[in-house]
Amino acid sequence: MTAEATAAAWFAPVVVPICLYVAFTDMKQMRITNQAVAALVVVYALGGALLFPLSEYLWRWLHLVVVLVIGALLNARGALGAGDAKFLAAGAPFVALSDVAEVFYLLAACGLAGFAAHRLARATALRRLAPEWESWDSGKRFPMGLPLGAALSAYLIIIASGG
Repeated sequence: MTAEATAAAWFAPVVVPICLYVAFTDMKQMRITNQAVAALVVVYALGGALLFPLSEYLWRWLHLVVVLVIGALLNARGALGAGDAKFLAAGAPFVALSDVAEVFYLLAACGLAGFAAHRLARATALRRLAPEWESWDSGKRFPMGLPLGAALSAYLIIIASGG
C-alpha cells in the first residue's frame, strides 16, 4: 500500500461521516456549517501531521489557501456559496496535487449525479420523507454539499482501495 493509500485509509473513516453531515445539512438547511468545515481542517491538521512527511504536510496547506482564494472570488461573483467555498478549501489538503485532474472529473460526475438525484427526489413522493428540507423549495439554488461531500468521500475511498 502506498503512503497516499495509507493516509486515505486513515482519513476516510473520519472524513466520510463529516461529508455525510455536510450533505445532510446542506439539503436540510441550504448551508454548510462552519463546524463541519473546521472539523475537516482539524482532521487534516492532526492526521496529516502524523501521516505525511513534513514537507508534504506543509505543502498541502497551500492547497487549502489556493482553493480558498479561488472560492472567495467565485463567491464574490455569485457563482458559489460561501459554505461551498470553505468546504472545498478544507477538503483540498486531502487531495494529492497529482490527482487534481481526476478530482475535477469526480466533482463533475458527483455534481451531475447529485443534481439529478436531488431534482428527481424533489419531484416525486420521496420528498415527503423529509418535507421540511429547505432545498426542496430553493428554486434554482442547489445544495452543493451533496456532490462536494460525495466527491471527497469517493476520492478517499478510491485512493484507500489502491485506485
